[in-house]
Amino acid sequence: MTRYALIGLFLIGLIAIVYTLMSAVGGKPQNNPLEAYAQGQMEKLVFPQSDREAATKPFKDADGNTVTLTDFEGQTLLVNFWATWCPPCEQEMPSLAALEKARGGETFKVVAISVDASGDTEYAQKRLKTLGSAQLDFFMSPSDEGMRAAYAASVTGFPTTVIYSADGVELARLTGEADWTSLEAVNFIDAAIKASE
Repeated sequence: MTRYALIGLFLIGLIAIVYTLMSAVGGKPQNNPLEAYAQGQMEKLVFPQSDREAATKPFKDADGNTVTLTDFEGQTLLVNFWATWCPPCEQEMPSLAALEKARGGETFKVVAISVDASGDTEYAQKRLKTLGSAQLDFFMSPSDEGMRAAYAASVTGFPTTVIYSADGVELARLTGEADWTSLEAVNFIDAAIKASE
């Protein structure tokens, strides 16, 4: 009987050790199913810990009209804050344009918001087209007017990309450049669109 008790204790101890090791390797369970897409080109994605609604501070379109993110209600949005003086911003712009071309429509839109100075609006518009991004609409939140839309979105560096659900809740953000045509990025965007349905 003592022999069986010792074997039982040994097995219980072994199970406890295996469970502890598996927990350490597996980490804590993910609360947000989109977190599974934070790998490869999307490894820098950060997910909010609580619901954070899209900022409603206004910015301007190419014609100087006032726009807010609520004007795009019903679409999953990829909002990219960029500037012509920011090389990483310019490097990722062609991939953002390709993503808009591939996925843009009634359910998804790339909103690229320049934070260049208002005196550089024309240059920023031309630069966007030069970067092969003619299919992206031009928007601006000028630095000399306080970059209100960028600060309202808690942007601390450029480029910063924020993804919002169709009902205006932040799903994730990525600071720094990324290849938005990568398999990881496209899979993430598809999952974000699906999560908004």
